[in-house]
Amino acid sequence: MPRTLALIHTSQVFLHVEPLVTQLLAEIMPDVRIINIMDDSLLPDVMAEKKICCAVTRRMCLYLMAAEAAGADAALSLCSSLGPAIDVVRKMVRIPVIKIDDAHTERAVREAKRIGVIATAATTLGPTVALIKEKAALQGKEIEVHEALAKAAFEALMHGEKDKHDTLVLGAAQALASQVDLILFAQASMTRLAPAVAKVTGLTVLTSPRLAIEQTRRVLDELETSSGEGCRDLRSD
Repeated sequence: MPRTLALIHTSQVFLHVEPLVTQLLAEIMPDVRIINIMDDSLLPDVMAEKKICCAVTRRMCLYLMAAEAAGADAALSLCSSLGPAIDVVRKMVRIPVIKIDDAHTERAVREAKRIGVIATAATTLGPTVALIKEKAALQGKEIEVHEALAKAAFEALMHGEKDKHDTLVLGAAQALASQVDLILFAQASMTRLAPAVAKVTGLTVLTSPRLAIEQTRRVLDELETSSGEGCRDLRSD
């Protein structure tokens, strides 16, 4: 029986606009059954309120509970803006719930002191910076975080204006470069621009999708290992 992973989408980006996540899943976990759960009203609600309200958190909890009920062994949340809601969700379900930015924020803290964070949606900056500081505290490391918001870039991407989106992100990166040792993309939707940003800034650029999916693969493998050990224990009784 293959392992099952639930993907929680808050926009249609990775279903209809940007195929990167689908490609990485096929590469890294071709044997895993995928359940897609998508509510594209969540992110607009958060952006309109400029915060994660109780109703949004409640809906995220319900979606993850539904994922668990559907047989998911783990879940991966693909929205950085909803990260704080995942902290609540993790207390409501028994399955592991991974944030898309868990892995690359942890790596950023390991590799740099002055970290530049670029976002295309204002609602993503706060949760991403907070997560970086949380990872730094866990590692006992002092860091500096410098923020850049490529205003209107996310809306441009959602309207199919990729060139406008790319120009805004590259401009934000160039403005930030002299202040930092490393650049972190707060949103997975910017991932394809990492080589271009690295070229114009001369800096390492960290993106979330590959690192998050590799982390999720490890979580699923560990579940398989622990399940196998449980079976051996039962057979030995």
